[in-house]
Amino acid sequence: MRDLVKAELLRFRGWALGAFAAHLLVLAFLARVVDLAQQPLLVYRVFGSIYVLAGVLLGLYQMGSYRRPNVWLNLLHRPLAPWRIATSLLGAGLAWLAVAAALPVLLAAAYQSGLTARVVDDRHWLLPLAAWLLAAGGYLAGACCMLGTRKRSAAALVLLVAVALNQASGVWALLVQALALAWLVAMLIVSFKPDLSAPPRAPLATVLLALPLQMAVYLMILLLQFGGQMLWIMQGSHPNNTETPPRGGANETERMSPKQRMLAGLAVSRAAQAPLWREQVALSDVAGIGLDLHAVPVRGALTNAAPTDFDDAGRGVRWTFSHDRMRLAGYRIVGGRAAGTLGVGAANAAFPAPTVAIGGLPGQPKGDRSLIAGNMLYHYVSDSARVLPRIRLPAGEWLLGVTPVGENLAVLSDRALYFFDGRDVVLGEALLAPRQRMPIPGAAGDLRDLDLIELVDGYLVSASFTSYAYMMDGAAPYQALSWVHDDGQVTTVARRALVFDYPAWFRYQAWWPSPALYALRQGALGLFAVPDPLQATHPAPMPRGIKLLAAGLMLVSLLAALWLVRRRALSMPARMGWVLACGAIGLPALASLWLLYPACELAGRRAEGQSALASAAPL
Repeated sequence: MRDLVKAELLRFRGWALGAFAAHLLVLAFLARVVDLAQQPLLVYRVFGSIYVLAGVLLGLYQMGSYRRPNVWLNLLHRPLAPWRIATSLLGAGLAWLAVAAALPVLLAAAYQSGLTARVVDDRHWLLPLAAWLLAAGGYLAGACCMLGTRKRSAAALVLLVAVALNQASGVWALLVQALALAWLVAMLIVSFKPDLSAPPRAPLATVLLALPLQMAVYLMILLLQFGGQMLWIMQGSHPNNTETPPRGGANETERMSPKQRMLAGLAVSRAAQAPLWREQVALSDVAGIGLDLHAVPVRGALTNAAPTDFDDAGRGVRWTFSHDRMRLAGYRIVGGRAAGTLGVGAANAAFPAPTVAIGGLPGQPKGDRSLIAGNMLYHYVSDSARVLPRIRLPAGEWLLGVTPVGENLAVLSDRALYFFDGRDVVLGEALLAPRQRMPIPGAAGDLRDLDLIELVDGYLVSASFTSYAYMMDGAAPYQALSWVHDDGQVTTVARRALVFDYPAWFRYQAWWPSPALYALRQGALGLFAVPDPLQATHPAPMPRGIKLLAAGLMLVSLLAALWLVRRRALSMPARMGWVLACGAIGLPALASLWLLYPACELAGRRAEGQSALASAAPL
């Protein structure tokens, strides 16, 4: 076993050392021009994709060179169990991936921590491990693809898709990658056998191979549905690309201007002031409330969901938020020397959450900035290099955006809309007290457009909840109009129900092919993840017809499995298990049964049995 590991290490020595040198040179060049630790999410995804691709290519090449019949027999014709041979090959490949993928990242982090004033938190020291886990996952997936039969060779790639789409952060993201890696190791061990075309027999091996295959079939169904949607768009009748969207639907509302949306809502209002408000809206500018924070940052996350630094051009300092210190760390833009740390107030206190810098508020000096941290809004004063708290929302709410409305400020959280007197922003440095609070009449994830107009006695606010009206996670689309009085009272003016632009089978296309695999997919995406308030929705009730469609497909799958298992060489417990699985999971399970157990196997066994009977018969 030791000799096999040594031989594999020597075999890939040149490629691994070359990849290490190239990787290190790229990181060294980038470290000289940018702060690698504070790059946006897209940069991390590009690097992660490269690590995965490199691992896949290594796995395909290594196992592909051994998969040829003569070489495969020679490899397994050793006084070692197959799993020990597989462990030897994998150990060498994983070791070289650590050198080529993880070690350069570790050296880059050490350089930035020891020789620069840039921020390197504990979370950044986990990036080498993340790089190795991604490369190792791609390597094992590529090896599994090469050892599988042609019809089911790509099923292992599903685990890489699950890792890419999982929403966990920090150490929990590494745990998800480690679990996927463990599953891939188990898949490869059970696939590493003398007859590579032989289907699995043991229950555990069957589950290890069948479940990713079923999820791959499920994803293929979704891809086919996506292809059908492209044809629908090309045909010209898709609701998103028609010249005139369906009347009274979500697409029509989203294409409207803020003024048109406000007038459409007032058209169904029975309030006594509705005619007067329609005249005011027609003659005034309607303001749209936007988001400054499109993703809630999580402390300790390996990647950056939002920018973590900003420049004070007047002082020549770049401030970067440190997750370890929960304060801003500064360094000179020219020269790179450290410029100290910056917290809240005179006490230099820690921020309550990771901060995101946005533009300054009206009336503030040009170099000032506003900082969002959890439920707080802070004012960075450039002249004195101080951070002052200006707005505090109730605990448990996330401050998402600040929009000037006339002389006032509209502050949006995930639960409510607040109004503050904008004159207090420049007249003092104390915390601002809200004048009005309007609870959002729906879930933050469903909210698509928020428009308002200032009245003589308050505000008229229109909220359109159409973000996910095209899929099953979203609420039934509607528009709500509210009147926020000067004294803080909130009155519902109108509620306009919108029609679905898409048929029910389209909105639930991810569910009815297999409710069980849909639940598994959602569980995998949210495994160990912190709930994001920006994705919270109130799903509409599922139509009865969709439930009947899913039940009918599961029944068809069960009946087809009853017919199919009789034509496969399976034991009675295995037949019963497959029939129950097809009935519970649906068509993907039926497809995996057909792919894992070829029909020719039973025919071959019957032929062997007939030949044996013929030879035993007396002449």
